[in-house]
Amino acid sequence: MTDDRRKIELEIEVPGTPEAVWQAIATGPGVSSWYVPHTIEPVAGGAMTASFGESPEMQVNGRVAAWDAPNRLVLDGGDPSEGLVFEWLVEARDGGSCVVRLINSGFGQGDEWDDQYDAMHEGWLIFLSNLRLHLAHHAGEAAVPSLPMTYVPVDAETAWETLAEALGLPPTADEGAEVATAGDGVPRLAGTVTSIANPNAIDRTAKYLLRLAEPLPGTAFIGAESHGGMAGLSIWTYLYGSEAEGVATSISGEFQRILDEVAAGFAPDEGS
Repeated sequence: MTDDRRKIELEIEVPGTPEAVWQAIATGPGVSSWYVPHTIEPVAGGAMTASFGESPEMQVNGRVAAWDAPNRLVLDGGDPSEGLVFEWLVEARDGGSCVVRLINSGFGQGDEWDDQYDAMHEGWLIFLSNLRLHLAHHAGEAAVPSLPMTYVPVDAETAWETLAEALGLPPTADEGAEVATAGDGVPRLAGTVTSIANPNAIDRTAKYLLRLAEPLPGTAFIGAESHGGMAGLSIWTYLYGSEAEGVATSISGEFQRILDEVAAGFAPDEGS
């Protein structure tokens, strides 16, 4: 049973015309450039898919419940009375910018829904910041996403400190700082810290959003997020340019190996 009283409502001001913003939030290549791979059929009643990983259970199917370009988009699971609903609103502002508003509703009741609500609220903060980066520096371009991740049975702060050490990154850095990965076997990511979401909530999450200079222009999200009694570790990159697909494939495998090694370090000792 959904709780109609509980919604995530967020907004962010981004550069660009409503048409440019619409391309970023309502097309597959656009959404894939700052979130996860999507396909979106551009018509009310059309099909939508979101891919959060390679396995079948990580594929989320839905529909375009409303399509009013370039002003309003609603995505749901096909039944408006059940499941999550995502409403996007675009409003032009003077000076060549727009306000993008997200209303995420359809949350149920209970502890599991509470955890999902908290995790999605924090996740949307970073992805909306990534949307702003995409529109500020790569509007009209399509990024190649690379989304390696894993889960570990520890709190987010411990997981983050371990991941940062494995990548050769400082565990904290101010916005505007230049940071880079380092160490044998660690793919090179170098860029500028553009947003640190919720720096005062390190018990739930710690993360970097980077504007990348290396290995290619793009963005990267590196973080540890609480999921119930576990932490989810992510090294997500969005790369642009003619070499992006090959580079993304290469670093995705290397970063997944590093994440798997980090996770193995937290695995229970079967001999104990």
